[in-house]
Amino acid sequence: MTDFSTLTAPGINDLHPYVPGKPIEELERELGLSGTIKLASNENPLGPSPLGAQAAADVIADINLYPDDSGYRLKKKLADRHGLRSQELVLGAGSSDVIDMVARSFLAPGRNAVFSRYSFAMYPIYTTAAGAQCRVADACPADHATMPYGHDLDAMAELVDGDTRVVFIANPNNPTGTWLTKDRLYAFLQKLRDDVIVVLDEAYTEYVTEAAFPNGVAWLAEFPNLIVTRTFSKIYGLAGLRVGYGMASAPLVDLISRVRHPFNVSMPALAAAEAALEDVEFLRRSRDNNDQGLAQLAAGFQTLGLDYIPSAGNFITVNLRRNAGEIYQKMLENGVIVRPVANYDLPEHLRVTVGAPAENRRFLEVLERVLAP
Repeated sequence: MTDFSTLTAPGINDLHPYVPGKPIEELERELGLSGTIKLASNENPLGPSPLGAQAAADVIADINLYPDDSGYRLKKKLADRHGLRSQELVLGAGSSDVIDMVARSFLAPGRNAVFSRYSFAMYPIYTTAAGAQCRVADACPADHATMPYGHDLDAMAELVDGDTRVVFIANPNNPTGTWLTKDRLYAFLQKLRDDVIVVLDEAYTEYVTEAAFPNGVAWLAEFPNLIVTRTFSKIYGLAGLRVGYGMASAPLVDLISRVRHPFNVSMPALAAAEAALEDVEFLRRSRDNNDQGLAQLAAGFQTLGLDYIPSAGNFITVNLRRNAGEIYQKMLENGVIVRPVANYDLPEHLRVTVGAPAENRRFLEVLERVLAP
């Protein structure tokens, strides 16, 4: 039999596929459970934007047709919202699709990408798939005064060399929930050469209310090498439709759009995203639920004597001080799906999505039970 591993492109044999959160249906089928809750994939516990869901349903009768490949209406609405031109926007099947376009456009053997330890698992996958080298900067230490486990921008800057083509920064970061202030991030961007593409991944930005939190879009005119990515999967609750976008200078958008798959955003996704942008009340309720849920979970961890990483996202990562994989399995047996993050080099931590109040309460009750001696 042919050994196909000898035929792959550079880097492919070294890859480990992305492992998503376990689906409820799969767990219940395996263990014969019912009433399972899932707090594993940073999904919105309030469901989808009602306006978005209705808009998707309204176009179902037309799905025998291909979607508008240009995404004209959604781009127009996004451009108006962010003070941009449509040619400064690219749409993707989630923001991860846009990040992949950047990697395929600018990374190759002999080049490298820089990112932080504990950052989004797809950065090394996209980099390695392109045949490029991953240069991983140490994160801030766990006992850092203001940003434990966060991006150490000085350490990242030191890794940038003449072969660096892309720097990935998630703000807030997944899975740690840490975030960078305007001043620190702006100073970092000023340090970089203008031939280094910076991907500022803002998938969770709508959840953040801190005054010092940056809006990367405001810097696009000053930094033509910057691309800001956002998604409708998180606060808008459209994860199952897969729609996100990137914003950058028109020349940069033109280049990465050349590797974009045709019709990469479906008709229901385009319609839902356009409508969801107007769903102000849903976003308010989602943000309120998240703020309250973060406080509820943090208080629960404190009661259990557990350390956690303060988070600006819709999730929180807790240190169990033991093998988290074993606790994860016990949680599954009790019908609670969370996320072990050993693949992020955090083997004693679990990442927990903020749920509805009753879901958070059940999670904490089950956690206390399975941690008991």
